[in-house]
Amino acid sequence: MKLAKGPAAWRRQGKIAHVFLLPWLAGLLLVTAVPLLASLYLSFTDYDLLNAPNWIGLENFQRMVDDQRFWASATVTLKYVLVSVPLQLAFALLLAMILDRGLKGLALYRSGYYLPSLLGTSVAVAILWRQLFGHDGLLNSGLALIGIEGQSWLQNPSTALGTLVVLNVWTFGSPMIIFLAGLRQIPEELYEAARVDGAGRLRQFASITVPLLTPIIFFNLVLQTIGAFQTFTQAHIVSGGRGGPLDSTLFYTLYLYQQGFQNFNMGYASALAWVLLVVIGIVTAIHFLLSKYWVFYGDN
Repeated sequence: MKLAKGPAAWRRQGKIAHVFLLPWLAGLLLVTAVPLLASLYLSFTDYDLLNAPNWIGLENFQRMVDDQRFWASATVTLKYVLVSVPLQLAFALLLAMILDRGLKGLALYRSGYYLPSLLGTSVAVAILWRQLFGHDGLLNSGLALIGIEGQSWLQNPSTALGTLVVLNVWTFGSPMIIFLAGLRQIPEELYEAARVDGAGRLRQFASITVPLLTPIIFFNLVLQTIGAFQTFTQAHIVSGGRGGPLDSTLFYTLYLYQQGFQNFNMGYASALAWVLLVVIGIVTAIHFLLSKYWVFYGDN
């Protein structure tokens, strides 16, 4: 069967393609674009979900300046991003390098290590984390066996955020799979030449593996940073939706949820959402601007 050629055929094929794209375009418009614009309008209003929005201009944004819980949530989220993302990527790269050594049953190991990423943001795993780090949890039971008295890790302001960092590091599967794919693309000849020149494993890692993996590292860094800024489920379930002791796990998205759906300050919540969007955009732009100094592509 020969495909029709010529301008008329191309136009007809283009129309057919647009028909198939209609469901996606409808979803983009109804699920993303319209709610996005609606939230932008609501961010300039006083809206409680029950009464009609009342236009108040920039008052919601001005309110953030004196809102101590806003600054507390921003601080908690920033700490979480700065600590959990590098640890997660480092752990993912370490395991990817181990799996890249050609272990038997590699597919089984890959699936097993990827499983936490599929479950890591679920309610069930967050509840499991509460049981693991609670006062009578599995961790304290293990410490008791060696004579160490445990604590309620989730109720201690100095350790509560750390438990959520560990949970995020535990969901290393997605970046690990991407790292593993990148490692498989590095020519073995480069390592052989380095070994001939007397380079050890550490030198090979610093001079070959890391430079050739920088595009993959950059890709994972951007994705995981964006995801970390939007962390919600873990903090909501583990802290019971309150933000933990002394707001130590009051993530930005959790505070946004409290304002919008507990306090019915939907206008203020919309303003918070737009501030988060702008911050994520700025951080992502900074990543791209700095990438030219440390990310090396094949044509560099």
